Formats: sequence, C-alpha cells, structure tokens
Amino acid sequence: MSNVTRYSPMDELFRGFFVKPMDLPNSVPPQQIRMDVKEQEGAYLVHAEIPGVKKEDIHVEIEGNQVSISSEVKQEKEVKDGERVLRSERYYGQVSRSFQLAHEIDEGKAQATFNNGVLELTLPKKAASSGKRLTIN
Repeated sequence: MSNVTRYSPMDELFRGFFVKPMDLPNSVPPQQIRMDVKEQEGAYLVHAEIPGVKKEDIHVEIEGNQVSISSEVKQEKEVKDGERVLRSERYYGQVSRSFQLAHEIDEGKAQATFNNGVLELTLPKKAASSGKRLTIN
C-alpha cells in the first residue's frame, strides 16, 4: 500500500503563520493605567498608577461627572555587551482612561499631585443646586 501526499504551494505560504511569536524576556508590555476610586463625604479620591511618565505628559480633563486621564508613554531599553548592542527595545504610545462618577465635579476646586508614578486626584463634588420655583404672572 502506498501513501500519497498532496503538495500545495499554499501549505508553504501559511506554515508557521498561526504559531505564537516568541516572547522575549523583559520585553516591554503595553502600558495601562491602573486606578482606585474612593468616595468620601464631599469628594472623590482617585489614585492612578502611571509609572515611567513625566508629570508634564499627563493630561486630566473633567467635564461634569466624566473624568479622563491620558498620558504619552516613552520607554527605551538597551541591553549591551561591552560596546556591542545586543537588543534595543522602544515603546512609544498613548494611554488613556475615562470614567463617570455619580456626582458632578467642581472643576474649580479639583486638585492633582503626581509622586513616584502615582497620580492622586481630589475631586470635590459639586453642591447640589436646589430647584427654583417660578411664579406665573
């Protein structure tokens, strides 16, 4: 009994195409913003971890009860053996995170600090405006 094998040029084209690429050790993962949001009586307290960025590259926007945090991320890493470069990795990109809160934020009183890769936001709640009753003439 003989075995017949069918040959197709397409087999060579797609050979290894669906194989997972090799992970390099210490490769630079895509950056993400991790955060904690706590509600206090008159304000929200937000801790957002954005390691490896400068405070000048962080942007915070507040619109009503919507808060958006964005940052440009630039990471470079070189592995050298003497004067010879063995591997050079770069990651440039932008990360952002938006979320809504239950109450509107008083933008004029909001504060932000950035220390050791952690952005801390103090977002005071806007005082609830009481309804106005109109008199009919």
